Parts: sequence; structure tokens; C-alpha cells
Amino acid sequence: MKLAGKQLKYLRGLAHHLKPVVAVGIAGATPAVTLELDDALTAHELIKIRLPALERVQKQQLLDSLCLETGATLVQLIGRTGVLYRPAPTPRIQLA
Repeated sequence: MKLAGKQLKYLRGLAHHLKPVVAVGIAGATPAVTLELDDALTAHELIKIRLPALERVQKQQLLDSLCLETGATLVQLIGRTGVLYRPAPTPRIQLA
């Protein structure tokens, strides 16, 4: 899903106060992490995910693979925290 700049900005604002609900360990994107991430996206649509201490390129690749597996969109990556969005079948967040 491709989001416009204003939509990304809006989602970043909504995610600012959120706490990470999924943590990825040093083992990376295991099936258990993918399942937990999928459940969290179904329940919340917009979530923060805590990543292991890796190089920025490796964190980006990890988030890209998780997004591909769950059908989510990467909204933001800052430090060790990523923000992902996937609309629910009946969306609760209205994007402009």
C-alpha cells in the first residue's frame, strides 16, 4: 500500500504517543514474531515495533521483510523503533 506524504505525516502524529507492542529479538523475523505482528496489526492497525540493535540498513531490511509478510506499510523508522500501518477490513483510522 502506497501512502501519500500527508497520510504518512498524519499516521506519524497518531503513533507518537504509542508504546511498542511487538519486540523483535536478535533471532530476527521468526514465524512467532510474524504471527504476533499480524495479530497486533489486526487489533490496532497502527503499531510501534521494537527492533534489535542492528545497522540502519539491516533494520530497514528487517522491517521491509516483516511488511511484506504481513501486508503492512512502513510509516517510520527512528532508532530502534519502527511504525507500521495496515488498515483493518473495517478501518478505524480515516486517512485524508
